[in-house]
Amino acid sequence: MRYSLKQLTVFEAVATHGSVSAAADKLALTQSAASMSLAQLEKLLGKPLFDRRGKRMVLSQWGLWLRPKAKQLLLDAMQIEEGFAEQQLVSGELQLCASQTAAEHLIPDLISNIDNNFPQLRISFSVENTAEVINGLINYDYQLGVIEGRCDDDRIAHQVWCNDHLVIVAAAHHPYAKLERVSIAQLEQARWVLREQGAGTRRVFDSAIQGTIDSLKVHREYEHVPVLRSLVANNSYLSCLPYLDVIKALELGELVRLNVPELNIERSLSFVWRNDTPENPLRDLVITEAKRMFKVHHRDM
Repeated sequence: MRYSLKQLTVFEAVATHGSVSAAADKLALTQSAASMSLAQLEKLLGKPLFDRRGKRMVLSQWGLWLRPKAKQLLLDAMQIEEGFAEQQLVSGELQLCASQTAAEHLIPDLISNIDNNFPQLRISFSVENTAEVINGLINYDYQLGVIEGRCDDDRIAHQVWCNDHLVIVAAAHHPYAKLERVSIAQLEQARWVLREQGAGTRRVFDSAIQGTIDSLKVHREYEHVPVLRSLVANNSYLSCLPYLDVIKALELGELVRLNVPELNIERSLSFVWRNDTPENPLRDLVITEAKRMFKVHHRDM
């Protein structure tokens, strides 16, 4: 094997930061040392890994092919080093990204549980909508994701974590709040604020109303659930949000759950990862702990 882990590390850093100088700063190397490592790797492989566009370094087709393989190799090397250094089989770092509902209501307890029981396992954590979680996995930015709803991309494997459901909510002062049941026609007449396109919640809602509701008066679309909750509570809007995100507002009387018999919007929260990645004991451990934790703490959801 002619190439070195150092050369692959420099390659990955340049791919991430877009320049040799930024990669050198990140790795605490001189720029000349980083340039030399990258040049040696390209010479050994016999292919250009980057297209030079001014000061920017953009991955070539060969670089795009190499990057996921190099990243997995570097992650495996790090896990080997840290595992032996700590004499711990459960050690190292896992990159996790979750959509908003799971990030707010489930992931904090999961990370706390991992910290208590597996202190050598570090979880780096990001929050994105479902579409961006999938994109991040495809680009090897994350090793594990949590999404709302489903993913039909055949590059992605998934495993259901838990079931959830969406509810249609209004303010307590909204005219519909006093009704025993709300019709589809009344939903079509209302003004709505919803999650943005690409969000798992929005995908599930759009799928549920397809063929039932011809059009909605969508007044605003926002990424952040607290903004939507506040708009509904203080105005005459409707929204469709995860039960986990509105349960406290329902208990406080700030929001009212509308009874729409024609709509029963069930969904699941699922773990997702790339199909082509090798077995990962840290990923498997996190999934197992998450399922155990949910079973203990959310029996009645």
